[in-house]
Amino acid sequence: MPVPTAALDSSVCPPLPVLGQNVTVPLVTGGEVTYAALDYAASAPALQRVWDDVAAYAPYYGSVHRGAGYLSQLSTDLFENSRRTVAEFLGCRAEDQVVFTRSTTDSLNLLAAAIPADCQVFVYETEHHASLLPWRDAQVTYLNAPRTPAQAVETLERALAGRDPYGPALVCVTGASNVTGELWPVKELAAAAHAHGARIVLDAAQLAPHHPVDIAELDVDWVAFSGHKLYAPFGSGVLAGRADWLRAAEPYLAGGGASRKVARRADGGVDVDWHTTAARHEAGSPNVIGVYSIASACKALTEAGFEGLVAREQELVARVREGLAEVPEVQVLSLFGDDAPRVGVISFVVRGWNSSHFAAALSAEYGIGVRDGLFCAHPLVRTLLGSDPRDPGECGAPEGGPGERSLNAIRVSFGAGTPDEHIDRFLGAVSELVREGARWNYRTEDGRCVPDRGEAAQVR
Repeated sequence: MPVPTAALDSSVCPPLPVLGQNVTVPLVTGGEVTYAALDYAASAPALQRVWDDVAAYAPYYGSVHRGAGYLSQLSTDLFENSRRTVAEFLGCRAEDQVVFTRSTTDSLNLLAAAIPADCQVFVYETEHHASLLPWRDAQVTYLNAPRTPAQAVETLERALAGRDPYGPALVCVTGASNVTGELWPVKELAAAAHAHGARIVLDAAQLAPHHPVDIAELDVDWVAFSGHKLYAPFGSGVLAGRADWLRAAEPYLAGGGASRKVARRADGGVDVDWHTTAARHEAGSPNVIGVYSIASACKALTEAGFEGLVAREQELVARVREGLAEVPEVQVLSLFGDDAPRVGVISFVVRGWNSSHFAAALSAEYGIGVRDGLFCAHPLVRTLLGSDPRDPGECGAPEGGPGERSLNAIRVSFGAGTPDEHIDRFLGAVSELVREGARWNYRTEDGRCVPDRGEAAQVR
């Protein structure tokens, strides 16, 4: 049952068309400017292709796996075809399952609920909280932050060598850091895990939007990622990989869709026959719009050609790093060093500036959206900054005055939809702010640095 699909115009790729490219925002200094969205690592803008595909499907929207009517059947076909599209995008093996979830966080919590009771889990302290925290019911070994990819592998091998060789074990690792953008040696870590009888799950939230992810080629057991970072809104995620632990586990949610048959027993109880397919962990009416948007994004990125997208992004990464290097007050954060391969995610601090103040000025005075803070990776950022978990204090210079250590950082992130002008404006704004200072007064409100809407203190 075909649904109208928007065509991808390859002549405008790259960069790919995304929503919000022409949105204007007000400046505190007066006037408006086209918004520069440079917070892709948090949520990437929706691809125009995805939005058009969803709009084309919307009149055909119906219940999934629930109805005999035409729209319900069409929506069910769309949902299951999306599962196949995602499997192809990830290079899934024939026996792998693709489970649709709400996000990367939800995917990893699902897997955490499915691991055997005596499973040992090994996770680096450098992980995003989505992959650092779900294992609270398991025996967890937290691995120290490595300073080279080779050290990451060595650290894991030492830890695995000391584990119970007869029990189940799982390694959790990111593919690309949400703080530094650096690529991790996933294939080598997978080989080390398997050599010691462990399994491995890849947090691909920051990798999948920037690079091809092939489960079979990387030889990982599971992959998790989020639609909202893959240019697909509507709140869906994916957990894809080996089926055995998922089949053996209790359903992640109990309810309709996860069950094949339910019957009352003579003693008054209930007998349930649960699905053994991905449906086992997809109880309730699924988010067909979100699932279809992920499939649409997978198709769009594949058809656009990852090779060209990656090449252009690397040019932008080089331009940003070179531009920041020209400002002596800026320190770019890194685990693996300047030569490490990375995606379009770069975090930095500015000497003499509170990071929240700097990010607020970029937004209010230049119309540039970045992220500041600890990026839901508190142990990693504190390791990189050498800071303590203290409150950043009021807007202005870091606590203790100029030259003191920053207590949080600024992150700029970009991708397939980022125009050159946004990068140029960002670099010009950084240089100007450091050289001349902010043109407006700022204050702390609900823990955030915001423009003072009272009398302006224009200093230049």
